[in-house]
Amino acid sequence: MVGTEATFSVWDYVVFVGIILLAAGLGLFQALRGRRDTSRAEFLLGGRQMTAVPVAMSLTASFMSGITVIGTPAEAYRFGAAFWLFGFSYAIMSAITAEIFVPLFYRLAITSAYEYLERRYSRPIRLLGTSMYIIQTALYTGLVIYAPALALNQVTGLNLWGVLVATGVVCIIYCTLGGLKAVIWTDVLQMVIMLAGFVAVIGRGAVLQGGLTNIWEDARQGGRLEAFDFDPNPLKRHTFWTITVGGSIMWVSIYSINQSQVQRYISCKTLGHAKLSLYLNMVGLWITVSLAMFSGLTMFSIYKNCDPLGNGDVSTSDGLLPYLVMDILAIYPGVPGLFVAAAYSGTLSTVSSSINALVAVTVEDFVVPLCKNLTDKQVAWMNMGLSVFFGALCIGMAGVASMMGSVLQAALSIFGMISGPLLGLYLLGMLFRTSNSIGALTGMIIGLALTLWVGIGGQLYPPTSEMTNPLPLTTAGCTTPNYTTPVPSTSPVTLTQPSNYRPDLADSWYSLSYLYLAVFGMLITIVSGLLVSIVTGGCKQEKLSSDLFVRRSDMICFRWCRKSEASDVREKDSPEFCVGTDNPAFTELKDAEAVTHF
Repeated sequence: MVGTEATFSVWDYVVFVGIILLAAGLGLFQALRGRRDTSRAEFLLGGRQMTAVPVAMSLTASFMSGITVIGTPAEAYRFGAAFWLFGFSYAIMSAITAEIFVPLFYRLAITSAYEYLERRYSRPIRLLGTSMYIIQTALYTGLVIYAPALALNQVTGLNLWGVLVATGVVCIIYCTLGGLKAVIWTDVLQMVIMLAGFVAVIGRGAVLQGGLTNIWEDARQGGRLEAFDFDPNPLKRHTFWTITVGGSIMWVSIYSINQSQVQRYISCKTLGHAKLSLYLNMVGLWITVSLAMFSGLTMFSIYKNCDPLGNGDVSTSDGLLPYLVMDILAIYPGVPGLFVAAAYSGTLSTVSSSINALVAVTVEDFVVPLCKNLTDKQVAWMNMGLSVFFGALCIGMAGVASMMGSVLQAALSIFGMISGPLLGLYLLGMLFRTSNSIGALTGMIIGLALTLWVGIGGQLYPPTSEMTNPLPLTTAGCTTPNYTTPVPSTSPVTLTQPSNYRPDLADSWYSLSYLYLAVFGMLITIVSGLLVSIVTGGCKQEKLSSDLFVRRSDMICFRWCRKSEASDVREKDSPEFCVGTDNPAFTELKDAEAVTHF
C-alpha cells in the first residue's frame, strides 16, 4: 500500500466543497437571522447571550486548527506520545483562566481584552498590547492558512494559492455578515467535522492493522509510548516539566488574554456559563488531542517498516497525514474529501476567530476612542470593511509564515515569544498594587526583547537531535524507493542557516525549549517591571479600584460566594451574583429582558 498514488475523486470534491459551503451558509444564516440588530455588541460579542456549550466548542475549535489536524499526528509519528502530556496543561490552564481571569474581565464588562491595560496602566500601554496582538495573530493566522494548504497540495494536487484565497474568502464572508454568532456556530460544525476526520483515519487503520490493540503494541515496540521523561534540563524539547510547566503557562497566555478567546467567554450571558465553557473546553481539548495523537500512532503502525518521509514519498513531515489518508481511504469515495474538509474546517475556525477578534480590538482600541459619535450603522459598515481588510492581510501573511518551519512548533513558538511577556504584563497589574505604568512598560519591553532574542535564535539555529530526541524510523520494508521525488517549489523555507556554523549560544541560550519561551518572557516582565516600579515610586501612586485586581472570592466562586473580608469590596455577597443573573455589559442593551439563571 505504501507508495500508491491516489488523487481526489469527484465525490471527494463534492464532499469537500459541500462542507465548506455549509459552513459559509451557516454564517449567512446567522447574518440574516440577526439582520435587524447591527449594534457593536451584537456583531463583536453575539449580544452577550451565548451559552456554555457552543462557546466551549468554539473555544476548542479556535486553536485546534488545521495545524492540529496536520501537525499533531506527525508529532506522534516522529516523537512519540509525550505531546499527550498537554492534557495536564489544558487542565491547569482551564482552572487558572476560569477562576482568575474570567471573573476579572466579566466584572469589568470589557469588549477588548486590552481595555484592562488602559484602566490599570495607561492608554499607550493598551495600544502597545493591542499592536502586539495584531502582529502575533496576523502571523499565526498566516501560518494556519498556509501550512495545511501546502501539505494538502502536495498530496491531493489542489492548487495551493487557489485554496488559500478560497479559505480567506469563505471566512471573510461569514465574519463580515454574521459577526461572532456566525463564527461560534460555524466553529461548532467545524469541530464535529475535525473529530470525524480523526475517527475515519483511526477506524480504517484499525481495520488494516487488525485492531486498536495491535496499533498500541506497534507503538510500544517502536518506543512511541515512553512519554514520561522527568529530566529537568530546560534545553530538552519535550519533558514532563517542559510540557506541564511551560505548556501550562503558554496555554494560559493563549486562553486568558488572547482576544480570540476572551471575546468568546465574555459573550456568555452569565458568569456561570463563562466559567463552565472553559471547563467543557478542557474536555474538548482532551478529546481532540487524544484523537490526533492516536491518529499519529496509527500512522506509525502502518508505516513502521517504510517511512514515507525517508522514502521520498512526501517532502515534509506535515504531509504525512494527508499522504496516509490518500493511501488508506482513497478506496472510499468522499472520505478523503471529508478529511480535507476536516483540516480546512480547523483552518476556517481559527481564521474566522482571528478575523473577528482583530476587528474587535481595532474598533474598540483605535476607532471608537477617536470617533466617539459614530452611529451603529457606521460601525457596522466599519466592522465589515475591517473584516475584509484583515482577511486579506492574513492571506498575505501566509507567505511570511511559510518561513517558520514545522507548523506545530512554529505556531506555539509564536505565542510563547509574544504572549508570554503580555501575560507577565497582565499578572503584574492584577497581582501587584505596587506596579505602575513606567515599570510595566519597561518590564514589557525587556521581556519582549529577550524572548524574541531567544526565540528567533532558536529558529536560526535549531537545537540538535540530542535535545529534540526524534525517534527512529526505517525504510527497510519499502518495495518502491522514490529517491527522485522532486520537492515542490512551494515547500516551506526554514530560517536555518545553510552552513554548519553554530555560534556559542546555539547549544545553550538558543536551545531553550520552545515551551519555556512563555515562562521566560512572563518572569522577566514581572521581575523587571516590579523592580522599576519600586524605583520609580510605585508604592506612592493613587489608590486604584479593587475591580482591577484579583480577589480571593473570584478564585473560590462558581455556584456560591464566600463573603469577602475586605471592607471596600463592592460586589454583592450572594450566590446569584457569582452565578450571574446577567452579563453586566449587556444590561444596558436589554434592561427589560430577563435572562435565565445558570
